[in-house]
Amino acid sequence: MSFSLDTPSAQTLKSEAKALRAQSELRGENLSHGAALEQVARTHGYRDWNTARAALPDRVVAPWQVGHRVKGLYLDQPFTGMLIGVQLLGDMQHYTVTIQFDAPVNVTPTFMFAALRHRVVSTIDIHGISSAMRGNGNPQLVLKRA
Repeated sequence: MSFSLDTPSAQTLKSEAKALRAQSELRGENLSHGAALEQVARTHGYRDWNTARAALPDRVVAPWQVGHRVKGLYLDQPFTGMLIGVQLLGDMQHYTVTIQFDAPVNVTPTFMFAALRHRVVSTIDIHGISSAMRGNGNPQLVLKRA
């Protein structure tokens, strides 16, 4: 079980140790907090908890934060904008982001009709790619830092 994004942090390993203790209690085993920390550290390739704690940052900075200027493609249309909402999902690998576009984006494929979006909410991975795909196989949203 892993809760990390790309780079584990001390906080991530502590969360894993807590979950490991909860699992062992369900099985009727008694695992101390220190023993759980040691086991999780070894699982991540460290000699012991002290070695892991010295090598890891306290927390990992989230790749997407409210206020970031962004650019990218929404429904294959280029845009620039600002993140006005970011929520880390439970799998710790995806974010729900709300983007306020600088200029409205036309989301229709035809020039006979225009449907302009000023704001969009989408779910992306840590690399800024949405798992939702368009009919042509491209992701609905590709997000990059501006």
